[in-house]
Amino acid sequence: MIRVLIADDEALMRAGIRLILENAEDIEVVAEAGDGREAVAACRDRTIDVALLDIQMPGGDGITAAEDIARVSPSTYVVMLTAFGEEQSVTRALRVGASGFLLKDTNPVELIHSVRLAAGGEPVLAPRITRRLMEQHVRSAHDTQAALRRIEDLTAAERGILRLLGTGLSNAEIADQLYLSASTVKAHISRILTRTGCVNRVQAAVLAHDADLLADR
Repeated sequence: MIRVLIADDEALMRAGIRLILENAEDIEVVAEAGDGREAVAACRDRTIDVALLDIQMPGGDGITAAEDIARVSPSTYVVMLTAFGEEQSVTRALRVGASGFLLKDTNPVELIHSVRLAAGGEPVLAPRITRRLMEQHVRSAHDTQAALRRIEDLTAAERGILRLLGTGLSNAEIADQLYLSASTVKAHISRILTRTGCVNRVQAAVLAHDADLLADR
């Protein structure tokens, strides 16, 4: 079973998400929280596979909670719940360790699928916000040389996987493209994260862009 925490200051929103997720036989909502502090406490006190956190919550926001959860429960994958137009907050959340983000108007089928992806360590990135984030990233200045220094210890194979990761491909899609097993790709990504100091694959994807690896396509 995939054990899920729902954190949102609106009880009605929590109830709606719970109702959707509990229609899936492999998902169990084991905790709810009304603010970030409660969310962190829940992840500290029990095993949570996926934490769905609202970015904007009074009395302990989702971004601070995401950072704290990454510290107290590294095995918990954090997915931010956001509204369209909150890209700046999303960027901050990704930098502190969130595994991805979903829009609050995500349809039920996609929500369940996304929770399953997150539990498997795959990125969960709402397409509409991803496009906006990448547009902002392309327009913003970034330190290419610093990014290149972070990847200088990677092998040629690992750089190739990092480049594909930067395009948004899943482990299975990378495996198909490189004629590797999914477990081999997962092992490569684990080493890439360790060697580059990235918290998760989303941060690694941003690093790939910063290092201009996608320009090699």
